[in-house]
Amino acid sequence: MRLSVERKPIRVNPDPKRVIARFFFNGNDRAKEVIQRVMSISEESAFGIISPLLQEYSKRHRNITRVLNRHCSKLKPLFVDLGIDFDSLTVYRKLLIGSYFTHEYSIESAAFFNPSIVEDPDQSEMEEGQRRVIISFRAVGEGHISSITFRRAMIDKDNQITVQPAGSYIDEAEIVRNAVYNKKLFLEKAAITQIDINVLNELEAKLDHHFEYANLRRIIIESQKLQENDMMRLEYDKVLWLADSYYEIVFSMDTDISDRVIFPISEYERKGIEDARFVKFTHDDGTSVYYATYTAYDGSLIMPKLLQTTDFYNFKIMPLYGAGAQNKNLALFPRKINGRYAMISRIDGCNNYIMYSDKINIWEKPDLLQQPKFTWEFVQIGNCGSPIETKEGWIVITHGVGPMRRYVLGASLLKLDDPTVEIGRLKEPLLVPNSDEREGYVPNVLYSCGSIVHNNKLIIPYGISDSSTSFAEVDLDELLNRLKEDGIE
Repeated sequence: MRLSVERKPIRVNPDPKRVIARFFFNGNDRAKEVIQRVMSISEESAFGIISPLLQEYSKRHRNITRVLNRHCSKLKPLFVDLGIDFDSLTVYRKLLIGSYFTHEYSIESAAFFNPSIVEDPDQSEMEEGQRRVIISFRAVGEGHISSITFRRAMIDKDNQITVQPAGSYIDEAEIVRNAVYNKKLFLEKAAITQIDINVLNELEAKLDHHFEYANLRRIIIESQKLQENDMMRLEYDKVLWLADSYYEIVFSMDTDISDRVIFPISEYERKGIEDARFVKFTHDDGTSVYYATYTAYDGSLIMPKLLQTTDFYNFKIMPLYGAGAQNKNLALFPRKINGRYAMISRIDGCNNYIMYSDKINIWEKPDLLQQPKFTWEFVQIGNCGSPIETKEGWIVITHGVGPMRRYVLGASLLKLDDPTVEIGRLKEPLLVPNSDEREGYVPNVLYSCGSIVHNNKLIIPYGISDSSTSFAEVDLDELLNRLKEDGIE
């Protein structure tokens, strides 16, 4: 008999009206043709076209003139090729040119799912028993491109959840590339991405032990100039794509959390940022930071990455390394265990593994933790977010895939001081798709990327068939008792 689980009468649905203004580029030749056409019209005509556009799109974007100017500035090298003095252009003509290289992208138009929930850094003005939380989602738009979006919510003393309405605008962050790279680790990751070994050997000889992006880019450009083979030039480009996977992003302080979207930036994540698992990590000295593991996808290659923030305005992003940093489903424990970082992973796509590390971005020697046991998880078992610490052990919400590729949620209990030891696993699923949850972008799927305990209840946000998100609640003591009763057999 399954545990009693309360489904909350809440649905967080995608909103196709939430759009960002993105740079649109169809190649140098076509871009030059467009620029020349815009340059051929009079100043009066340029003003007459851009003026109503600004009025219309200022209602849809916080600072559309800044966006159009930025997109126009990206074309400066083409103006040089065309013999046009960029600085002599009028404000309105620059804006008009920028508008021809801008398109709106609806980030939530296709799907909105796989939520993760953490405590908001700001708990001011909360009454006893209340808690402010931040929920992240995987949002999918045109072309099945995934990004990370956020909502703020409040849980009251009775565990009722109120999700705050989303803001009217969406902002992409400013990108900062100031990483210092470790040559050994960088080239190891490059080898995994199958970049030509001759290119990597050349870089190994030319790069310092630690190097910056600008230096790498200079070496790459110089090497490409000497290369006549187009395919080999592409191999050098791939090195820069990998370097682009390290970056920081900064959101404006005047944005609401729902205004911020983390959109794919590097080439190695151009097809999506998938299934971020956020966790509030507490250091030994009591300070805390938020981490999220996620999957970057370029259409063929999967690259696990780590995101770090303290305030949800400033984020640092980097790839993860090592034999354990493979495939999907990496979930970090919320504190060190016996002096080391700990992580659950699913490196073979089927089983759960556990691993330890002295460095948060290097993961080696994964050990098998769980294999499919019950019929509802025969295809695969994986985690649904970071383990949750309780007095009885670590609760891990799992997902199991069974007949008809139905995704259900389960739960396991790991030993507190040695999570390689499984104490118990539910024999029956904790949550299965009901008749109202089976239909969607991907039918018959329930999935979560992180839960939270509040007022001795485990609150699980979960994606419904990849189309929307809801919440379930289970009594923590009842869950722990059942886990111990079921054991591991």
